[in-house]
Amino acid sequence: MEFYYHEVYRDVLILRADGEIDSYKVQSFLNQLQRMLEAGARKLVVDCSSVGYVSSVGITAFIRVYKRMAEHDGRVKLASVQMPLLRLLEITKLNQIFETYPTVDDALRAFQ
Repeated sequence: MEFYYHEVYRDVLILRADGEIDSYKVQSFLNQLQRMLEAGARKLVVDCSSVGYVSSVGITAFIRVYKRMAEHDGRVKLASVQMPLLRLLEITKLNQIFETYPTVDDALRAFQ
């Protein structure tokens, strides 16, 4: 899974998660996220509409994003989560940590 900066809506950073991820890509993304946090980003929506299968590395990436945001008093919301990821979040009990929303717009409204 790769993360792409999709857009910024008001003060919310929107990322699109897509495909597979490896540890190098995760670290590169976390470094970019750190720069965004240092610039003041505190609200993040991850658009998961293009995410199907998620490996353990992918789940670790989501957890690391969540932790990094929490360390800076930020919040993460997942949007358009497809069934494979949704079931994985339920099985791992991560659905108790991540707020999920049917659409990006719903997640954005939840920040208001």
